[in-house]
Amino acid sequence: MAKIKPLHDRVLVKRVEAEEKTASGIIIPDSAKEKPQEGEVIAVGEGKVLDNGSKAELSVTTGDKVLFSKYAGTEISLDDEDYLIMREDDILGIIQ
Repeated sequence: MAKIKPLHDRVLVKRVEAEEKTASGIIIPDSAKEKPQEGEVIAVGEGKVLDNGSKAELSVTTGDKVLFSKYAGTEISLDDEDYLIMREDDILGIIQ
């Protein structure tokens, strides 16, 4: 399996699977599904480099469930799995 380590303040996220049914039991066809805006953090960079040369640690860690903006990140495919690489700024919050 290939590995990827995000640089600086970037985060590697795997989207959670979209729901196949509504709460009332209606099955949603693939063409009508929206891409989910939540996922699991797979890997994180070392932190943002500040103007003075020090690094600011990231607020998220591997394994966190996060909510991110709709058009955040760059989609990549690695070992037949789809991931997003995004800046930490694109993450809206951690789901607890």
